[in-house]
Amino acid sequence: MQLPYSGELEIQYLSRLFDNTSECYKFFWFQAIITKVLEDKREIAYEELVDEMIAEAWYMVTEYHLNLGPRDTLESLVHDLQSISKMKSSEKKENILGYLKNCTDKEVMKRKRILTKNVPYRIQAPFMSKIKGKEWDVSESELIAKINTETRLMYYFDELKGMKTCIRIHEDWFSYIQKNQEIIKGWLQYRMILYLQRRNPSVPGIADKLYPPQERKLEKVQKYWKMLLTLHPVTEIYGRNVLSEKDVSIDHFVPWSYVAHDEFWNLHPTTRSINSSKSNNLPDWNTYFPLLAGLEYLSYELLWKYDKIHNEFEKCAREHLNNDEIRRKVYREGLSFQEFANALEEVIQPVYTSARNCGFRNWTYMEGNVL
Repeated sequence: MQLPYSGELEIQYLSRLFDNTSECYKFFWFQAIITKVLEDKREIAYEELVDEMIAEAWYMVTEYHLNLGPRDTLESLVHDLQSISKMKSSEKKENILGYLKNCTDKEVMKRKRILTKNVPYRIQAPFMSKIKGKEWDVSESELIAKINTETRLMYYFDELKGMKTCIRIHEDWFSYIQKNQEIIKGWLQYRMILYLQRRNPSVPGIADKLYPPQERKLEKVQKYWKMLLTLHPVTEIYGRNVLSEKDVSIDHFVPWSYVAHDEFWNLHPTTRSINSSKSNNLPDWNTYFPLLAGLEYLSYELLWKYDKIHNEFEKCAREHLNNDEIRRKVYREGLSFQEFANALEEVIQPVYTSARNCGFRNWTYMEGNVL
């Protein structure tokens, strides 16, 4: 992906920013700088940038369970912060930043400082001509003095003051980022996706997991199941409640935060309260998959029995059934229950197992509580 040319700046060095990246810090540091520049800030304190890094990593770590890198300090800090703060995995960014601004936990403060030991300096290494090899192995104050003598950097440093240390964005780079913000953000996103795919080879939909979760659009599926209710009683699989039209909520059996899609074979109805209780957890396979197979087979039988159900299924399929092979395997006419259940298991179990291996928690429903 090509970055925009500039006659004043050496863009070839910017394009090398993430060469040979083995950890995630550079991506989040640079993303934080872009965010602050677009807020019209030219001088930015370390603490403000690190808080932005944590807030941007929050969803990847807590909601999507992504691996950010080997022994990753940022990832473990997010986990610890969630434990301390009790904030939700889907917490609004402004609330995360607000909490961080007022957080006085000594361990959190210590680990935030660790995040500033290298990345503020080394990220600009492609631009530098005076610092090579062991010349990086000096104190932060000495390193800042050396870096400030370079002539073509994106930013320079004020006096070292711990987390209050400020970087000053060079005016030409400030203008370049503001003018070309969409292309630069797209380039950063592309490089981050490549990095995360390498770190999470079995995880689907990485591109959908860089940002906070969005509201799912499941109206067609919900309408489909409500129509079924008019022809046959439907018992949801977790609390064994007979559903009513007024209380149908569509659940992703394997959480959306892992699969990052709304495919029909992973969707089924439950109640709103149970769906909320389940959250991003994995239903216990031995307990719930047999019940899911039974519920889905009821749907399968009715769609081949009633034209109006079949028509509604076709509307869902256009949006929520995007793999022709799966459609032929699971939804072709004439399957016995055992054939249907086996086909459904072949589709869902590998995805389920991969999600479990990524750290999604096993879940059993009882009296509205997560166990």
